[in-house]
Amino acid sequence: MTSRGESDGESEMKGSMWVLDQKLDQPMDEEAGRLNNMYKEKKFSVLLLLRLAYQSLGVVYGDLGTSPLYVFYNTFPHGISDPEDVVGALSLIIYSLTLIPLIKYVFIVCKANDNGQGGTFALYSLLCRHANVKTIPNQHRKDEELTTYSRSKFHEQSFAAKTKAWLERQSSRKNALLILVLVGTSMVVGDGILTPAISVLSAAGGIKVNKPHVSSDVVVLVAVAILVGLFSLQRYGTDRVGWLFAPVVLLWFLLIGGIGMFNIWKYDRTILRAFSPVYIYRYFKRRGMDGWTSLGGVLLSITGTEALFADLAHFRVAAIQIAFTVFVFPCLLLAYSGQAAYLMSNMEHVNDVFYRSIPESIYWPVFLVATAAAIVASQATISATFSIIKQALAHGCFPRVKVVHTSKNFLGQIYVPDINWILMVLCIAVTAGFKNQSQIGNAYGTAVVVVMLVTTLLMILIMILVWRCHWVIALIFTGLSLIVECSYFSAVLFKVDQGGWVPLVIAAAFLIIMYVWHYGTVKRYEFELHSKVSMAWVLGLGPSLGLVRVPGIGLVYTELASGVPHIFSHFITNLPAIHSVVVFVCVKYLPVYTVPEEERFLVKRIGPKNFHMFRCVARYGYKDLHKKDDDFEKKLFDSIFLFVRLESMMEGCSDSDEYSLYGQQTEHSRDGLLIGTNGNATTSNGDMTFSSVDSIVPVRSPVRSNNTVRSSGQASNHTDSDEIEFLIRCRDAGVVHILGNTVIRARRESKFYKKIAVDYIYAFLRKICRENSVIFNVPHESLLNVGQIFYV
Repeated sequence: MTSRGESDGESEMKGSMWVLDQKLDQPMDEEAGRLNNMYKEKKFSVLLLLRLAYQSLGVVYGDLGTSPLYVFYNTFPHGISDPEDVVGALSLIIYSLTLIPLIKYVFIVCKANDNGQGGTFALYSLLCRHANVKTIPNQHRKDEELTTYSRSKFHEQSFAAKTKAWLERQSSRKNALLILVLVGTSMVVGDGILTPAISVLSAAGGIKVNKPHVSSDVVVLVAVAILVGLFSLQRYGTDRVGWLFAPVVLLWFLLIGGIGMFNIWKYDRTILRAFSPVYIYRYFKRRGMDGWTSLGGVLLSITGTEALFADLAHFRVAAIQIAFTVFVFPCLLLAYSGQAAYLMSNMEHVNDVFYRSIPESIYWPVFLVATAAAIVASQATISATFSIIKQALAHGCFPRVKVVHTSKNFLGQIYVPDINWILMVLCIAVTAGFKNQSQIGNAYGTAVVVVMLVTTLLMILIMILVWRCHWVIALIFTGLSLIVECSYFSAVLFKVDQGGWVPLVIAAAFLIIMYVWHYGTVKRYEFELHSKVSMAWVLGLGPSLGLVRVPGIGLVYTELASGVPHIFSHFITNLPAIHSVVVFVCVKYLPVYTVPEEERFLVKRIGPKNFHMFRCVARYGYKDLHKKDDDFEKKLFDSIFLFVRLESMMEGCSDSDEYSLYGQQTEHSRDGLLIGTNGNATTSNGDMTFSSVDSIVPVRSPVRSNNTVRSSGQASNHTDSDEIEFLIRCRDAGVVHILGNTVIRARRESKFYKKIAVDYIYAFLRKICRENSVIFNVPHESLLNVGQIFYV
């Protein structure tokens, strides 16, 4: 019995131990599964990052990668007298690539992107969100509550807060910042003209190297034909052929890197001593002023760096960094080192060293890839130009032009027809006019270095206001950047008369156009702001507004996000009738890259309910495109219908003494109602004082029982349905779009330059740009223009 008891006890103990083991194994299995899933996710993210790095080659690095076509020729336009000069020039190229593209842009500036969007206007948008530096004062508190409206908060005594206050204190500082941004934008447009010219002409020059009997005119004609084809295909977008860009540029980098390694091995392995910065000192000591001016040619080795930042698009910064450090940077170093090694033994071939250094057996395949790479590089710069023009348009800094989205999948792929043809004409004029890579190179270098200087100056504010870096760090970054870039800038100044004047003239023309247009836009907004109608006057007219209310809905377009515009009083004092429902529509662009569809519209009621007047603010980011009329109208009316329903529900849930709908000034802390296009409503918290006749319907959230809410909802359902039925009947009766055609004129006593700017330049731009009715896709039969003139 004892043994039996022992055996039973042992079996019981084994059983309990088995259960315990099972319990211990379960969490271990769960932990193993969790670790396995984390490993798979990490592996997936790494693969995705590598794929993005590969795709970024075609979009981001095309321009930078084609620089070996023309750098040494522009560095030594009058030939090489001493082989040691080649070593010094190569050393300059190596450290230029290291300091500017690698350290400054890839690892610092690219992190200053606005949710993946790069370029000077993206930096300006970041600054506009972190400081009140926007020159058009149409900001609203609720704009800051957008999910895409990210911003930092400062401590009151911090250096960032003091810098912000210093910027905001005077309008002249805001204007200076805007002019700086416009200068950078103008130079980017210059890049869009000069990059295709020099890249395609340099690639086409390979024909003459292998076929010496071919004249230069034939090379120019081939380049012009390629350029015409390139600009003509822009209307189709890059979505259909974009998949070709990455493999073309990948093959290009592999070829130039491989040829470079071959030339180093074959001609002069000692060329690698150029990695020592000592040879830079010896180069300047030996060549003097000629060595200093040759920096204009060395500068071309880093062209495309600004396009790298402007074309960030949808690529992660990590993908850009991996692609450059692991692949692009080594291939460029090998390519330039290989050309330098070849020149050590063949100094007389400096004019076309790239094609001369190609092994004969692969000459024509490399020529074809070079031409394809030049086209890809040109495409990247043209796309960057379209993108920055769209951003300028959204900020009110460029005349209204047609913008076409060429891809349903990628928001950033756009086509601007007017700018495309202007770029093509100017690009062909530069190519056919100069017929010389050296002069085009001088022009190109001027444009590139000015854009870099603008970016450096903007980065000072980004580092202080957005990143909240210590001012010492910002000073070190600025000092080092300006030392290098000012050196290049001083060198290109010596070549202004040798082609460097071209981008200056182009940039000056675009700067005048953009600044004059912005000045006119600001003055028009200020006129509307100062001449808006008081609510007391509107309420005094009564529900009929002193006119016959005819069936239909009148959409009155205005730039004001609050208040009744002057155009409305101008309209009702000159016409005997007004529509049964009036909606003031404000289409506003914000300093964000996009506004989500569900946060697009803000709806308010103006006056008592029986006035049937609403305001709808449609908000867009600088990458968004205004939708077609039917789609826009449908979403606008859906938002108003939802607003009416929610308003009735909230009336039932609110105490009667908390607000008034009949014109008495009431001051309460209220929450605002934001109507989303997806049928949802959200509340935006914050205290603000409103006149209740011109406010978002107040949202109160008291704790109530379900019965209370149900009964209040039933009480308001009848009124709710009646008004919605009335709105639907009015919509079916017809919708009329009422647009103000405000003309500005300079006063008689104005100075002559103001008269030229306002009466001639701005008037001419308004005449040739697209009408608002076209921008808003308003049908001609539903359009009513109301004209007015004011003097500035």
